[in-house]
Amino acid sequence: MPDRPPTALGTQDSMVIAKVSTLTATAIAVADMIGIGVFTSLGFQVRGLPSAFSLLMLWVVGGITALCGAHSYAELAAALPRSGGEYNFLSRIYHPAVGFLAGWISATVGFAAPIALAAMTFGTYFEGAVPGSPPLLLGLALAWIVSLVHLAGVRQGSLLQNVSTGIKVVLIAGLIVIGFAVGTPQPISLAPSAQDLGYILSAPFAISLVFVMYSYSGWNAATYIINEVRDPERSLPRSLLAATLIVLTLYVALNAVFLYTTPMEKMAGQINVAQIAGTEIFGATGGRLVAGLICIGLISAVSAMTWIGPRVTMVIGEDMPGLRFFARTTKAGVPAAATLFQLAVVTLLLFTQSFEAVVDYVQFGLTVSTFLAVLGVIVLRITRPELQRPYRVWGYPLTPILFLCVTGFMMFYMVTQRPMQSLASVLTMLAGLIVFALSRRPTAPATR
Repeated sequence: MPDRPPTALGTQDSMVIAKVSTLTATAIAVADMIGIGVFTSLGFQVRGLPSAFSLLMLWVVGGITALCGAHSYAELAAALPRSGGEYNFLSRIYHPAVGFLAGWISATVGFAAPIALAAMTFGTYFEGAVPGSPPLLLGLALAWIVSLVHLAGVRQGSLLQNVSTGIKVVLIAGLIVIGFAVGTPQPISLAPSAQDLGYILSAPFAISLVFVMYSYSGWNAATYIINEVRDPERSLPRSLLAATLIVLTLYVALNAVFLYTTPMEKMAGQINVAQIAGTEIFGATGGRLVAGLICIGLISAVSAMTWIGPRVTMVIGEDMPGLRFFARTTKAGVPAAATLFQLAVVTLLLFTQSFEAVVDYVQFGLTVSTFLAVLGVIVLRITRPELQRPYRVWGYPLTPILFLCVTGFMMFYMVTQRPMQSLASVLTMLAGLIVFALSRRPTAPATR
């Protein structure tokens, strides 16, 4: 499909919406990436990879792959500047129907399910820090309070995002420094050995990499709010790359401190690795301290997804007459209807406790969307050589190809190991074709 400018409604909205800084765009991506994964994954990785160096290389390889994706998205964002993430990219690279399928799964449950999971996890860890607290009520309160802050305006949302993300990064950095300073060293070596090459080429390494990449998911967060970013052609590439580098550094250092302070046999098979390590570092109160840290981290993650999710729905509403009401914004530039719709889905998932199953089955569709977007960098280089590209991928074509290889392996793993969930994800996307056809029918012009 030939490139096209945003619709008239989209242009109008982009002039109304307040602009956010590169710092805020970076904070959104950092917050979206650092959720619960990095605090839980190591317990399952140590069982198949008994080498500390190989375990750290998991996070290095995952971070490099995420950087390749960030570079690729940076080129797309600078060349095709409009909010919506994969919906925008795939619509303009391939066909509006392809973009709608990606946007459909994001707008319905792609963000709502992870928000619900993070909110409920917040309640669970809060109960660990403050025994007797009601997890469900706390999860609902977090989702609603964060949504209300973002409904108040972009300025209020930016403040919440920057402060909560800043606190999270400072606390994680503090845990790393204190862990190395006062933790009891374990009899391990973080340097490579002769056996490490075999570990890195093994099946356990490849399988563990899938879950590491899930922990890095969110590096593309800023592309969902391009219209709200000041000077996106320059700011978006900077924010995407800076956020990924920050998270890569924190992930490697955090896992290093876990391995340095905590016996592997204590972490093996355990999901609460951070709490176990906290107890080893700080003593009996360590578990509660780490639980509090994770709670703060989840606030910023919920805030990031609450911000970016409705922007996908909003941009879809700008293009689809039947969904035009989702494009309406408040005077502060916030897509209120889209935000309330996402909050309603989050609330429903929390009450039904079905969010983990939803996250599991939508993951394949989201991965396919990301794969097609990065592939689109190569497609556009071939089909649209004249397209202005304020930012170009470093190391093209090896950079996008590396990302495509790792992502392709992830999709193969999901299809072979989780065939029913993958099939359900595909069927959910295909169901979006019906909505796409119905939504393109003309309706009365929207009033603002």
